[in-house]
Amino acid sequence: MARAPLLQLSGISLTFGGNPVFDGLDLVVQAGDRVALVGRNGSGKSTLMKVMAGLVEPDQGVRTVPPGVSVGYMEQEPDLSAFATLGEFAASGLPEGEDYRVSVVAEGLRFDPQTPIAAASGGERRRAALAKLLAEAPELMLLDEPTNHLDIQAIRWLEDQLRETRAAYVIISHDRAFLRALTKATLWIDRGAVRRNEKGFEAFEDWRETVWAEEDVARHKLERKIKSEAKWAVEGISARRKRNQGRVRALQALRAERAAMIRRQGTADMALETGQVSGRLVIEAKGISKQYGEKLILRPFDLTVLRGDRVAFVGPNGVGKTTLLKMLTGEIAPDTGTVRHGTNLQIAVFDQARAALDFNMSLWDGLVNDPEMSVSGRSDQVMVRGTPKHVVAYLKDFLFDEAQARAPIGSLSGGERARLLLARIMAKPSNLLILDEPTNDLDVETLDLLQDILGEYDGTVLLVSHDRDFIDRVATTTVAMEGGGRAVVYAGGWTDYQAQRAEQAPERAAPKASPKSVPAAEEKVRKAAQGLTFTEKHRLESLPDVIEKLEAEIRKLTDFLSDPDLFQKSPDKFRKASQGLAERQAALTAAEEEWLLLEEKAGA
Repeated sequence: MARAPLLQLSGISLTFGGNPVFDGLDLVVQAGDRVALVGRNGSGKSTLMKVMAGLVEPDQGVRTVPPGVSVGYMEQEPDLSAFATLGEFAASGLPEGEDYRVSVVAEGLRFDPQTPIAAASGGERRRAALAKLLAEAPELMLLDEPTNHLDIQAIRWLEDQLRETRAAYVIISHDRAFLRALTKATLWIDRGAVRRNEKGFEAFEDWRETVWAEEDVARHKLERKIKSEAKWAVEGISARRKRNQGRVRALQALRAERAAMIRRQGTADMALETGQVSGRLVIEAKGISKQYGEKLILRPFDLTVLRGDRVAFVGPNGVGKTTLLKMLTGEIAPDTGTVRHGTNLQIAVFDQARAALDFNMSLWDGLVNDPEMSVSGRSDQVMVRGTPKHVVAYLKDFLFDEAQARAPIGSLSGGERARLLLARIMAKPSNLLILDEPTNDLDVETLDLLQDILGEYDGTVLLVSHDRDFIDRVATTTVAMEGGGRAVVYAGGWTDYQAQRAEQAPERAAPKASPKSVPAAEEKVRKAAQGLTFTEKHRLESLPDVIEKLEAEIRKLTDFLSDPDLFQKSPDKFRKASQGLAERQAALTAAEEEWLLLEEKAGA
C-alpha cells in the first residue's frame, strides 16, 4: 500500500499587505524527496517554507502532516534568549542523554557549543540552528539558506550528511554547486504559482527557459488572435447591420485573458562603470605577515595583482581571508613586509557584514544621503555614474517597487539588502572591486547577471566567497588560506585549485613516508633537532583538551549503546551512535599519537 505523503498543502492562499503571495497552491512532499525550492528574491520562498513548517497560517487551505511524522525547520534568526550557550539551544529538542549529537554536528559545522549566546555572532547562531535541526533528525527537514556563513569545508561536510540521510528535505539555497550535488526534484515559485519538475537543480535553468519560451509562443499567438478579431470587429460594423455579439464577447474574453497574464519580472538593470584606467600593477605585496597574540594569521607571503585580474580568496572561516584582503587594500598594516599600490586606484567595497547600510534609514534616505551619490540641492535624485537620476527610478533598476522606497532598510530580506548594496557600489565609477561574500541571499538570476557584469568589467576584482560555482565562473586566480598562516596561490578557480592541489598531494605526502625507511632512533633525533614550530607548540597545548573532549564523547556514546534493546527500538539511532563511536575512537587514537610525537619532539 502506498505510504501517505510526509506533507501536503491543499488550496493554500495567502495575502500580505493586500498583495496575494499564493492563491490555490497545492504541494506534496513524499518520503525520500530531495527538493530544491527556487525563485526570485521576494517571490515567497521563505514564506512558503514557513507555511510548510506550520509557522505561518494561510488565509485559506489546509496543511496536512500524518500523525507521527516530524517536520523540522531551520530558523534564519532563531530566538536564543532563553538559553545560556549555543549548545544548550541546539540540544533543547533532544531526549535526555542524547545531547552528544550536538557535539557531533558542531564539529562538522565548525562552531563551539560552549559559546555564550551573548558572545555569538549571527553566523554562529545560524550554525547552531542548523545543528539543532540535524541533531533532531526529523523525517522532513526544511532548510532555508543552510550554507550561509559556512565555509567550504563545512558545506562539503553538510553535503555528505544530507547525501547519507534517509530523511526527506526541501532546500532554499543560492549555492548552485550545493543544490546540484543534492537535489533530485525542483519546486519553482514563479509569479505566485509553484511548478514541480522531477529533476534536480542541474536541470532547472533549461527547464525554466523552456517554460518561458512556451509562454512567449502562447502570448504571441494570443496577440495575433486578438489583433485579427479586433480587425473583424471594426470592419464588421460597416459590413453588417447586426454585429455578431457572441464573437464580440469572445474578443472581450481574449483581452481579459491577456490582461490577466502576469509579466515575468525582469532582471535588475545592473551595470558597472570602470573609472579611470589604473596602472598595470594594481597591488604588489612582498613578505607580508600578520599575527594577533598567539594566533598566526599569515606567514610571509608574496602576491602580485595586475589590472584585470580576478583573485578569489578561499579557506575556512576565521582563517584570515578578510584580514589578508584588508592588508592588501591598506586598511590594516602588515606586521612585516610591504604593500605597494598602483596608480589611479578607485576602490568600491561590498562588505559581507553590510556595514555600509544603516538599517534604521529608509531605502530613499540611504541613497540620497550617501555623500558620493548625493545631488547638490536635490533630495529626490542620486548621482548614477555621473548622471542625476530620480531615486525611485534607480531603485526600480534594482527591482525595488515604489512602495519600498520609504521602507526601512532593516525590513528588507537578505537578498534585497545585497541588491541595495550593489546599487550603491554600481552608482560610482571604480577600477578595483572588493567583494566580501557577495553571493549570500542573491537569487539565481541576479547571480547570473552579476557574473556577466564582472566578466565585462575592465577593472580588477578581489573576491572572498564560499560559493564554489561562483568562484569557478569568476576567478582567474585562487589564493587558498590553509591554516597555520599558510597561503598558496593557484591558477584558475575552485575546480582548478582542487585539481592542482590533488596533483601536489603525492609530493606533500612523500616526506611523511620517510619514517618507514629510517630507523626509529634516527628519526626521533631528526624530529627533535627540528624543534617545535609556533603551530606545533599551539597544537601541543590544545591537544589535552581535544583528547579530554573525545574521551567524554566516547563515554556518552558507550553508555547510550549499552542499552540492550536499543537496536530493536531504534535501529537508526543505533547505527548513527555506533558510527559516531567508531569515528571518535579513531580520532582519539590519532590525537594521542600526535601528542606523544609532539611531546617527544619538544622534550628531546
